[in-house]
Amino acid sequence: MKIKKGDQVIVISGDDYTKKGKVLKVFAEKRKILVEGINLVKKNVRPKKQGEKGQIIQMPKPISVSNAKIICPKCGKPTKIGYRIIAKSEKRKAKSRICKKCGQEI
Repeated sequence: MKIKKGDQVIVISGDDYTKKGKVLKVFAEKRKILVEGINLVKKNVRPKKQGEKGQIIQMPKPISVSNAKIICPKCGKPTKIGYRIIAKSEKRKAKSRICKKCGQEI
């Protein structure tokens, strides 16, 4: 998956269209990401102890990776991600992510 934890993304479709946020967690097997402040849902929390009150909290739910686009830290624009091969070894290739618009490393 091209989007990683800590990346700045912008939502390109859905209820939170054009909102920006930081990726908190990546669920690669489900192809979903958890973004702070995006796709917030209300959850009822029951009281844990005697005499304590229950409460309603807001928590983010994962969104599909296809609904988010990464923001390049260099040019500040929403962009696609490309890869550049840095070094080749016998077993693996070392790759770095690059911005398709400005060509800088992300």
